Amino acid sequence: MKCVIIDDEPLAVDVLKEFTSRIEILELVATFNNAIDAISFMNQSNVDLIFLDIEMPQFNGIEFLKSLDKIPMVIFTTAYSEYAVDGFNIGAVDYLMKPIPFHRFFKAVLRAQQMASTQTAQPNLAPALPQKSTQEYIFVKAEYENIKLNLNDILYIEGLKDYVKIHTSNGKYILTLNSLKKFEVSLENSDFFRIHRSYIVNLKHVKSIQKNKVVIMDKRIPVGENYKTLLYQQIQF
Repeated sequence: MKCVIIDDEPLAVDVLKEFTSRIEILELVATFNNAIDAISFMNQSNVDLIFLDIEMPQFNGIEFLKSLDKIPMVIFTTAYSEYAVDGFNIGAVDYLMKPIPFHRFFKAVLRAQQMASTQTAQPNLAPALPQKSTQEYIFVKAEYENIKLNLNDILYIEGLKDYVKIHTSNGKYILTLNSLKKFEVSLENSDFFRIHRSYIVNLKHVKSIQKNKVVIMDKRIPVGENYKTLLYQQIQF
């Protein structure tokens, strides 16, 4: 795979160059210290994969991708976790946090190879990602009726001892006698993800991740230490 490195930190470029030299399937064709200089090359060249920093002067990585005529596969390499959701929404192959260990870099490259392959899986490739559920709604028992809720309308689900509080996009909520664990199981392989012992969030409605908080609308929801690693693995897909 022909690849390009774009990063404004010379040391980061050197590290990525060394990493790419250790993987036979990668052919490094160019490196750039800013996104502006890379635009012309990218639009005139056949590149399979970009290792792209996000926070750069003048032109950040997200803006750079939007300027391209054709967007190749992208692996973000950044020191800023708050861009993870943007990377997820763009459809990046992976999102690597600096300092990047080689095993994570290698795993990301294998994932890119798997995505690029149009034939049967090659040896040593990363496992296929789980298929997203096609479920569109759930029924929730509240008082004396079962209420139908479209999953897209649910912002997040909050556990309150014996009850669960379902917050919706219209600003209202539904209180139901149930457990958060049951919702976690029933919504498995969907856009819902448990980030705290008391919260499940709909990733579609997450605006950003700020340190140990997930932001949905004007609500900052805590991320539990036991869930943080799993959350970042989830949004790296």
